[in-house]
Amino acid sequence: MLAAFAQTAAAEVRVGFVNSDRVMKEATPAKKAQQKLEKEFEKRDQELQRMAKQLQGMQEGLEKNGVTLGEAERRNKEREFNELNRDFQRKQREFREDLNQRRNEELAGVLDRANKTIKQIAEAEKYDIIFQEAVYASPRIDITDKVIKALSEAK
Repeated sequence: MLAAFAQTAAAEVRVGFVNSDRVMKEATPAKKAQQKLEKEFEKRDQELQRMAKQLQGMQEGLEKNGVTLGEAERRNKEREFNELNRDFQRKQREFREDLNQRRNEELAGVLDRANKTIKQIAEAEKYDIIFQEAVYASPRIDITDKVIKALSEAK
């Protein structure tokens, strides 16, 4: 009788799984956040690309004409190259740090909305537990598509 009760109790437990990576890539709020970041950092990215091309041109010029330049002129060009390279490295590091910070802020908002949506689905459909991390989850319990759809439809 105890075994029959255990089977009945186990059969009543509703388990779900959500692939968070898919949600963060495919849901409309996540896509909008990514587009917002791209637009926000577009000018700085273009400036870095321009600087990289300038550095490459300077380096090629030094390699090509370094032997024929006078000592003082060569030193000046090398100093100019090194200063621009340091500035480029600093701006590139700041860009990455700012981008990572903003990405974390944007994704935290999306993750918060996703978690609220998952909780609403769990309550509405009477799930006992929903996992977001698993080594393996059967497609039968995967509710990722429901979550993505609900997030994309929400205002």
